[in-house]
Amino acid sequence: MTIQIERLTKIYNPDTDFPITAVGDVTVEIGQGEFVAVMGPSGSGKTTLLNMLGGIDRPTSGRVLIDGEDITALEDKELIGFRRDNIGFIFQDFSLLPVLTAKENVEFVMQLQGRSQRECEARAMELLTEVGLGDRADNVPGKLSGGQQQRVAVARALAPKPRFVLADEPTANLDAATTRGLLDIMQRLNEKEGTTFIFSTHDPRVIGRARRVIVFEDGKITEDRVQGEDRTE
Repeated sequence: MTIQIERLTKIYNPDTDFPITAVGDVTVEIGQGEFVAVMGPSGSGKTTLLNMLGGIDRPTSGRVLIDGEDITALEDKELIGFRRDNIGFIFQDFSLLPVLTAKENVEFVMQLQGRSQRECEARAMELLTEVGLGDRADNVPGKLSGGQQQRVAVARALAPKPRFVLADEPTANLDAATTRGLLDIMQRLNEKEGTTFIFSTHDPRVIGRARRVIVFEDGKITEDRVQGEDRTE
């Protein structure tokens, strides 16, 4: 699975006297199984970039190709299906459904895919056990700590076996020990499942774990490095 971003641009208020270019003419490629941090200060455009990769926001111009398929050209209904089957999301605020248990939250997307209840339950318990919450499967989010809720969110993101996972500031509200444990889990699942992880972050704890770091400033890539190797273009 290859993600190709070609001259991607997002301009807000384009027809006004005060247009805002959140992402400007970005071209980059991300390969299968990468563990990537897109870093930059607040307002640099990194979250907008992830939203366009995930089909949550549409670009003003440019394309996002997943294995050669241009998702920016899909109709809304097609895009919803593509997101459901191919992309996992981890949000800063967890975004769990409060009336569902941890297991039910993890099962939810798989149910939307039409999988059998038996398969949904087995996969949910496998992942909750993997993230250390097998014994909390029947707890609703309100009975879990912030770190536990984020681990449920990681399990939910991986449940439908997505091609890649987008994580928007996933450690912003977590302490050092919880962050370390969460990153251990995501790295282990990245290696076990072969799923690509792309983080939007300015957290040095995440950046230190990433195998590739893309630096974003003012809507543009200013640096792209892999384990110390300079990839600036």
